[in-house]
This record gives sequence, C-alpha cells and structure tokens, in this order.
Amino acid sequence: MERLRAGARELGLDLSAQQLERFEHYYTELVSANRRTNLTRIIAYEDVQVRHFLDSLSCWLALRDGPLWERAIDVGSGAGFPGIPLKIVFPEPRLTLLDSVGKRTAFLCHMVQTLALDGVSVLTARAEDGARQSGHRAAYDLVLARAVAPLPVVLELCLPYLRQGGRLVAPRRGDLEGEIRSARVALDALGGDARLVPVQVSTLQDGRALVVVDKIGPTPERYPRRAGLPAEHPLGTS
Repeated sequence: MERLRAGARELGLDLSAQQLERFEHYYTELVSANRRTNLTRIIAYEDVQVRHFLDSLSCWLALRDGPLWERAIDVGSGAGFPGIPLKIVFPEPRLTLLDSVGKRTAFLCHMVQTLALDGVSVLTARAEDGARQSGHRAAYDLVLARAVAPLPVVLELCLPYLRQGGRLVAPRRGDLEGEIRSARVALDALGGDARLVPVQVSTLQDGRALVVVDKIGPTPERYPRRAGLPAEHPLGTS
C-alpha cells in the first residue's frame, strides 16, 4: 500500500500500520467479490490504491476545516467508496452506507463485519426513498457522494439527508465550475451553497476536485421527487 501511504501523506494523513493492513484486506476482499458481483472495473493493485482508496480519502480536504461530523451517509456507496476508506481512517463518526442494489449492500455488510468497523449501518434503498425514511431525512452532518450523475441530480438525491449546517462532499472531474453554474436552480431550490475544493495530490492529477455544498436552508418536503424523476428531469432543465 505504498502509493496509498504516500498519497495520504500529501493529504496530511499519516496512516498507521493497522489502517494499512485494513486497506490491504479491503483490497483482497474487493477483488475476490468482484469475480462474482460487478462492483468495479478498477481492480489492479496500484489503481485501487489511487483511484478508489486515495480518491476517497481526498474528501478529508473538505472536512478538516468544516463543521463537526458525527453522523455521515454515503449515498450510492457501491463497493464502499468513499465511506469505508474514511471510516478506516476516522473511526469515530457513525456511518450509513446506502445503495439500491442488494448484491452491493451484501458486500458492504460483509466488509463492515470483516474489517470490524463499529458504528456502521447498511441500508438497501433508492436514494429518493431513503430520504423519506424515519431517522434519515435532515439527520446527517455529512453526505458523501461519488455518483457520476449530473450535479443537479446528485443535489436532489443528497441534500434532503443533510441537517441545516451540514455538508455534502462529492469528488468529481470535468468542467466543475460549469457544473456548479448549471446547478444554480437546484441549489436555490434545495437550500445549498456550492464551491470547489481542489485536490492537489501528485497521483491524482486528472482534473479531480471536490464539489462542496453547505446546507444553508431547509429542503422543501416535495424533494426529492419520486424515484427516477430526479434523473429523468433534473432540476433547472427544460
């Protein structure tokens, strides 16, 4: 895990031997499970260290000077990114891993047990439905989202989970300034204020940055719309 160790140091994180051992175990289990369930196309040892583990830990750049995060949710967690890597390094906050696919959440449950991660729950649900479940709406200090959906969609799926004063952190690539401009209607409707935090790590020089959205107002009860609508008709599009 030398590439992960070196990259984490650039982020200001000094990983312990026990944490690196957990990442090693995570990698082994991921590759094994990926033979049975399509979890990721990235399985090469060094690529997983950088493009999954280190990319997940880059979220720390938006958290180190932010509000206290005692309860977090990873929306669309997939194989556990970015939630599980952050939990390995920061064990105290409670974490919910949410995904709509049962085979993925089965793997997440397995990893929580295998890595002996305390304070982690796994929820099988669509993001639109989870946000209306008791104990989840406006209940989190931090939402993590590595989704590839357009930003207005990510905002509608994620901001309802945040309490006012909480923060959404979304690692993304591309024309992010343009994405934020295109998401202005969604931000205004959902109670968010967005900015970019650059990711300056030598092995992640591919246009990555963090879209950081602070929850500055309440999200109206009508959002998120019913399952499927946010992606079919993103807020702010004709």
